[in-house]
Amino acid sequence: MSEIIITRAGLPDCAFIRSVSERTWPSTYGHIISQDQIDFMLDWMYSDASLEKQMNTGCEFYIASKQNDNGDLDPVGFCSVSPEDYKAEVGNNAKAHKLNKLYVLPAAQGTGAGKALLNKSIEVAKAAGSTSLFLQVNKQNTAYTFYLKKGFVKELEFKFDIGNGFYMDDYVMRLHF
Repeated sequence: MSEIIITRAGLPDCAFIRSVSERTWPSTYGHIISQDQIDFMLDWMYSDASLEKQMNTGCEFYIASKQNDNGDLDPVGFCSVSPEDYKAEVGNNAKAHKLNKLYVLPAAQGTGAGKALLNKSIEVAKAAGSTSLFLQVNKQNTAYTFYLKKGFVKELEFKFDIGNGFYMDDYVMRLHF
């Protein structure tokens, strides 16, 4: 297995980030939500304007790459993490980070790229003084099991309106450090 290299992403990486999302969402969510909702959410979260705003307001994006046979790096996935207000059970002043996104191309799943991106998110949160990392995951997404195996605990579930008649039906999960 080749080593996974994690690098900080910037505005020039937006096309790659959008491309990964467009290639992973149909297989990840196609059996859960409609194509109309997938299209709405991809535009909402991954348009150039949206990604630029996220990057300029505290979201750090990272790209996972694998070295190919020629020695070049092939990007295979990404994540984003940001400091967030979160009412922690350990006290309202507890500092937390949110794992906003973590997607790996289908062909690279099972290579350790997802684990490396998650570990980078934990590293970023710890370095900033956070005591936990939390996330939202669709209740029917198989990633739920991945996060359980990595030590995350389901804290609550909720359904909220994202507009255009669409809803997100998620679990909130958290990993304490």
